[in-house]
Amino acid sequence: MTYCVAIKLNAGLVFLSDSRTNAGLDQISTFRKIIVYERSDDRFIVLLTAGNLSISQSVREILQIERLKEDGDAEPLTIWNATSMFDVARVLGAAIRRVHQRDGESLKQSGVEFNVSMLIGGQIRGESMRLFQVYSAGNFIEATPETPYFQIGESKYGKPVLDRVITPQTPLNEAAKCALVSMDSTLKSNLSVGLPLDMVVYEVDRFQTDKIVCIDENNPYYQMMHNNWGSKLREVFDSIEDPMWQGEQTDIPLMVEASRNHPLKKIRNPQEKLV
Repeated sequence: MTYCVAIKLNAGLVFLSDSRTNAGLDQISTFRKIIVYERSDDRFIVLLTAGNLSISQSVREILQIERLKEDGDAEPLTIWNATSMFDVARVLGAAIRRVHQRDGESLKQSGVEFNVSMLIGGQIRGESMRLFQVYSAGNFIEATPETPYFQIGESKYGKPVLDRVITPQTPLNEAAKCALVSMDSTLKSNLSVGLPLDMVVYEVDRFQTDKIVCIDENNPYYQMMHNNWGSKLREVFDSIEDPMWQGEQTDIPLMVEASRNHPLKKIRNPQEKLV
C-alpha cells in the first residue's frame, strides 16, 4: 500500500509520498513513488504514483517517450513540448491506457486488477500552476480552490488534519508541516505505509526548487514533529471535560432532551419462558 498527498496553494505546491510497497506480510520493499520532470526556466512537473508497482513503473517509463496525437493537435504531444498542464495530464492518461492495452488482459487472466492512480502537478511557463488526479482509465480531475489537495493510496487516516488546515491561502511551510502531520497520522494507523518519505515543495513561478528532501526515522524535524503531534493531541484530549450525565453537577450535561426520539429499547419479562 502507499500514501501520497499533493497540495495546490496560491504560493506553490507541496508533494509528499511514502516509499513502502508490500505483496504480503513478509514481502515488504522500498520504492520511490515520486519523480520530478524539470527543464530550467520552462517547466517543473511532479508525478506521484500509487497502486500496482509494475503498472506504475511501466507508466512512468512510457510517459517520458509517449507521443499523443489527437484531432486538433498540431503535432504529437509529449510532457516536454506540452504548453499546458492539462495537456500533460492528457499525455499521462494516454500512457496509462497504453499500458492497459499491453498488459491489461494478461493481468486479468492472472487474477490481478489493473490498479493504478496518480497525481501530477506543476507549472509550465505561460500558465499558472495546476494539479490533477489521474485514474486507472486515464481520465482525470483537477484541483480547485474548494478542493486544493488530492490523496491517493491509504488516504483516510491523513484526511482530517488536511480538511481542518489547508486552504489556498495556507503558506507553503505550513502546508508542508500539515502534509507531514497527515503522513505521520497514517503511519501511526497503517503498517502498509512506511518511511522513508519523499517531499518536494515548489514555489510559484520559479520552475525549479531546492526544497527536495528524503525523510527517514533519523530526520530531526520529523522526530520533533512526530513526538510533539502525539503529545499535543493528548493535551487537547485531556483538556476536554469527560461526559457528565443529567443530575450530576455540571452546566454541560450529556443527557439532555433532544428533538429526535431516544434509541429503541426492548425489555423482556425475566419470568417469561423462551419458546
